[in-house]
Order: sequence, then C-alpha cells, then structure tokens
Amino acid sequence: MSLSYFRRWAPLVALALALFAPAVQALPEIPALTITESSSGEQSYGVTLQILAVMTMLTLLPSAVIMLTAFTRIIVVFAILRQALGMQSTPSNQILVGLALFLTIFVMAPVITEVNEVAIEPYVAETVTPVEALKSASDPFRHFMLAQTRESDLDMFMRISDHEQVDTPEEVGFFVLVPAFMTSELKTAFQIGFMLFIPFLIIDMVVASILMSMGMMMLSPLIISLPFKLMLFVLVDGWVMIMGTLANSFGAWA
Repeated sequence: MSLSYFRRWAPLVALALALFAPAVQALPEIPALTITESSSGEQSYGVTLQILAVMTMLTLLPSAVIMLTAFTRIIVVFAILRQALGMQSTPSNQILVGLALFLTIFVMAPVITEVNEVAIEPYVAETVTPVEALKSASDPFRHFMLAQTRESDLDMFMRISDHEQVDTPEEVGFFVLVPAFMTSELKTAFQIGFMLFIPFLIIDMVVASILMSMGMMMLSPLIISLPFKLMLFVLVDGWVMIMGTLANSFGAWA
C-alpha cells in the first residue's frame, strides 16, 4: 500500500478515535472473577461468572431438551409413523420437529410451571443463590424422569456405575438417572411404533399378495398401498389419535 492511501484515511481514523474515546473511558469496570462468601458459609458469584454460566447453559439447551424432556419419545414415534406410511420426506423433518417440540411443551407444562415457581422467580427476586436455584430447578425434572423410567433400566445403570445402594429412587444420582430415562424413553417409543406399524404392514401384505396373484410382479406394491394407507390414516383421524396417545402415554405423573 502506498503512503497516499494512509494519508487519505488518516483523518477519518483520527475523527473516529476522538468521538469514541470518551465513551470507552466512561464504561464502568466489571470485575472478571468475584466470589463473595456470606456469614453462613454460602458463596455467591459475581455477575460476570453468572453471565458465563447462563451462556454455557444456553449452548447446552438443545441437549437438555432432548435428554430431560418428552421430546425423544415423541420424535421417534413420529419418525416411525412416517416410515410406516411409506413416505420418506413427507411430512418434512422441520414439520415433525415442530410438532414434537410443541407437544413436548404441552406435556412438560407442569414441570415448566413448577420450575418457574420454585427456581426462576426466587432467583430473579434475589432470595436464593444461583446454586440453590439450579438445584430447585432440577427437582421437577427429576420427578418427571423418575415417573417415566423403568426400574430395570435404573438398576442396570446403577450397577454399571457402581452406584451405592439407595432406599428410594429419589436418592439416585442425576447423571445415573438421565441415561436410564433415555433408555426407557427409547424402549417406550419403539413399543408405540410397533403398534403403529401393524395395520400398515397388513395393508402392504394384502396389496403385495393381490399383485402377485394377478401376475403384476413388476409393479411396486408401495405405489398401490400408499393411497390405501393414507385413506385409512385419514378416516381414523390418525393425527389426533397419535398426538392424544403420546400425550396420555406419560400419564398423570405430576
């Protein structure tokens, strides 16, 4: 670059520095790490650490939605239903994820309400510390997951992790409960998916047998059976049945 290039832009750079320098100097200094210990021995963290913790939790939010809520069971059932109908891309993944997300919010509404009452509102009112708020927020999710987890799955992960014996399931560690809950959710989703597959499988078998008896072996049975499967699904009001069954499958856990 030539010297004339710098001479051309030097006045603009100097003007920008003159305008923004007072504003930068007026910014308050925020301490990077501040840990305050109260008279009772509890520690409270500074605003910077709290913001860092919140931003970290936001990055883990998608994983939490999948692992700690009803989302896994719902999305797996939707995927199996689409496969049973014989349609590879209809409804699209975006539609299925949207349906699963809002049905998850519907199912998890009692948990969200309880978390707001026992953790978020006290934390905003500054009546509890961040650690206490996090512990209070985990209790409703633990209650929900315990209600949906099979004892056999819980015992298996306790045995694998050499977890100490507990008198009640509520004493199980959180990081042992989560994989047990996920395993139970997948098993339940596959059971519901198996029941969904049976009527559509029967239609495929009947159509394939008729085509073979007529000597039309070159014609794909899927082309003929797909309209009948769609008609059956619409006549029985399939989406209402699926959504209602999924919502009721979680039971009155609250």
